[in-house]
Amino acid sequence: PAGTVQNGIPLEDFGGGHPDPNLVYAHDLVEVMFGDNAPDFGAASDGDGDRNMILGKNFFVTPSDSLAVLAANAKLVPGYSSGLAGIARSMPTSEAADRVADKMGLDCYETPTGWKFFGNLLDADKATLCGEESFGTGSNHVREKDGLWAVLFWLNILAARQESVEDIVKEHWKTYGRNYYSRHDYEGIETDKANTLMGNLRSLLPSLPGKKYGQYEVKYADDFSYTDPVDGSVSEKQGIRIGFTDGSRIVFRLSGTGTQGATLRLYVESYEPDASKHDEDTQAALSALIGIADEIAQIKNLTGREKPTVIT
Repeated sequence: PAGTVQNGIPLEDFGGGHPDPNLVYAHDLVEVMFGDNAPDFGAASDGDGDRNMILGKNFFVTPSDSLAVLAANAKLVPGYSSGLAGIARSMPTSEAADRVADKMGLDCYETPTGWKFFGNLLDADKATLCGEESFGTGSNHVREKDGLWAVLFWLNILAARQESVEDIVKEHWKTYGRNYYSRHDYEGIETDKANTLMGNLRSLLPSLPGKKYGQYEVKYADDFSYTDPVDGSVSEKQGIRIGFTDGSRIVFRLSGTGTQGATLRLYVESYEPDASKHDEDTQAALSALIGIADEIAQIKNLTGREKPTVIT
């Protein structure tokens, strides 16, 4: 119907806008979905249709939660009614999908960032659904993320359940717990400073397990290494993980170490099983962990940055 599609005319330069679908770059859609008389469902994709962002009325679904909800409701969708072989997620993506896999008796694979790692698992029929925190979701129907497919999958679930996006996600949290999750990007850091920060972190890793930071006790700390279960290849130094005994995590990754400087990505995740605490503001719920991340990595001291460039 007229008026239901924004930016629907293909343009070589994306109309001068940024192609990635997120709360910042798809702000026109966000304003509609969080405005008066908002529709029940909204979705954004990018120029080649491989990414997706899902919105309900006054409600944003994180990519990590989206993957978990799709997995939990897969049998409602005709193409997946026989069930899933397994689930895969990139390491920085929240562990919401892991909790679904655990309850459903499925394997959940934690891979480095990069769709090629999912491809091996899909080819070997070890995983059926896969996703990453950077708005990419896919399945074994194609060896690439597929934003349009993800939107149709959500519409199938909405049609079958006859509930709102918000109600479906909140019911999911009641069943599996909520993984509060956020990514903080520090862009354009001097490469030397960024490398020093990561080097310092790596040297700290052996001493962190067992340490307490307020209510949080470190369970493990490592530089993520992945051994592909299909071809046996090993990918090392894929990001620094610090996990806590309550299921919370802090992850540090460096990208774009070129002439424009480096981008430090900080991923913060807190697991909350108590349904009475599922309506907190995300940044408030994660504030203690964000402080711990700075204490351990010395982000402000080493980069001179008081706050991230972008928060998603």
